[in-house]
Amino acid sequence: MQPLQGLTVVTLEHAIAAPLATRHLADLGARVIKIERPGVGDFARGYDDRVRGMASHFVWANRSKESLTLDVKHPEARQILQRLVLEKADIVVQNLAPGASGRLGLDHASLARHKPSIIVCDISGYGADGPYRDRKAYDLLIQSEAGFVSVTGTPEEPCKAGPSIADISAGMYAYSSILAALLERSRSGIGRRLDISMLESLTEWTSYPLYYAFDGAAPPPRTGAAHATIYPYGPFPTGADGASVMLGLQNEREWASFCEKVLLQPALASDPRFAGNARRVAAREALRQIIVDAFRELSAPQVVARLQDAQIANARVNTMHEVWEHPQLHARGRWREIGSPVGPLPALLPPGNWDDGDPRMDPVPALGEHTETILAELGLDTEAIAALRAAGAI
Repeated sequence: MQPLQGLTVVTLEHAIAAPLATRHLADLGARVIKIERPGVGDFARGYDDRVRGMASHFVWANRSKESLTLDVKHPEARQILQRLVLEKADIVVQNLAPGASGRLGLDHASLARHKPSIIVCDISGYGADGPYRDRKAYDLLIQSEAGFVSVTGTPEEPCKAGPSIADISAGMYAYSSILAALLERSRSGIGRRLDISMLESLTEWTSYPLYYAFDGAAPPPRTGAAHATIYPYGPFPTGADGASVMLGLQNEREWASFCEKVLLQPALASDPRFAGNARRVAAREALRQIIVDAFRELSAPQVVARLQDAQIANARVNTMHEVWEHPQLHARGRWREIGSPVGPLPALLPPGNWDDGDPRMDPVPALGEHTETILAELGLDTEAIAALRAAGAI
C-alpha cells in the first residue's frame, strides 16, 4: 500500500508550483483531481509542444492525475466543485489569483466550518497579506525579488537559473507542509490552512548568500559556473580536446593532493599565496592560470583520471541529451514508462527508493479525460452531464 493511498486531493492549479506539489502527492498514492478550464485547461498545456505534441512542463508535473473540466464561473459548475470538495477531498491545493479561492468558497475558513479535517494549501507569489499580495508573480520575477539573480551569472551580467526554481521551491515546501499537516491531523483530527509564498520559499534557498552579506557586508560575487567563495571549485578547460571538467576542493588535505597528483606540482601546496581557501579565493586568477596551464596538454578523460586518483570530486558538464543516457541513472533503474494522450513516455522515478514496488506512476491525463467518471461518482446521470456540457459548465 502506498503511503497516501485513500486520500483525495482536489486542486485548482496551473503552471508549476502547485502541479509539482500535487504530482508528488500522487506519486505517494493520493488521488489527485485536477480542475481545469473547459477547452483550455491548465495554461501550462500550451507552453510548448516538445513531447510529441505535449508541453514539457505539463508532462513533468501532471502524471497520475485525473482531469475534471469545470467552468468555475458557471453557477452549476461551482456547486459541483463545492460538493466535490466537501464530499471527497482531504486536501485542497490552489494557486489561483489572490482572493479567487475565497470567492469560490474554497478558502479554509469557509470549508472548515463544514469539514474541520480539511487541509487547504494556498500557493502564491508573495503570500496572503502584505503590500505585495496582489502582485503578479512569475518565476523569473521571484528569482529577481529574492536576490537570486543578483548573485547568479558572470561578473558582467546576472542570470536566472535554467529550471523554474522559484516555482519548484514553493512546490516542494507545499508538498512537505501538506505531509506535516497530514501527520498532525492523524493525531488531532483537525486540518489546517497552509500559506506558501514563492518569495519566502526561494529566499530560504538563497539564505547562504543572504548571511554572507550580513550586516552590510559585500555579497558573494557572480562567478559564472565557479563557486563564489571556494576555490578551485568550478569548470576548467582541457586543452587536448577542447572540453571542460568540473572539479571542487573542500579542505587543505584535498588541496595538497590536488597539487601533488593532479597538477604534478607538490611544492604549490606550501605556496603562501594559496595557503587556505580565503587566500586561494583572493588569488583565484593566478591560480586559475596555473591550473589551465597544467591541463593544456591533457584531455578531459586524462584530467578526470588524475582527479579520481587524488580523490578530488569531479563531474562532467552534461548536456540534456547526455542526461537522458546517464549511466548512473540507467544502472540504478531510475526510468519507467508512463502513459499519455500521445502514447508511452519515459519518466524518472521520484527520488527515494522503495523497498517493495514503485511509487505510483500513472498516465498524464488528457484535458477533461475523467470528467464524466467523477461527475457520475457525485450521482449525476448521463442526461444531467449532457446538460452541463451543453451549457458550457464542463
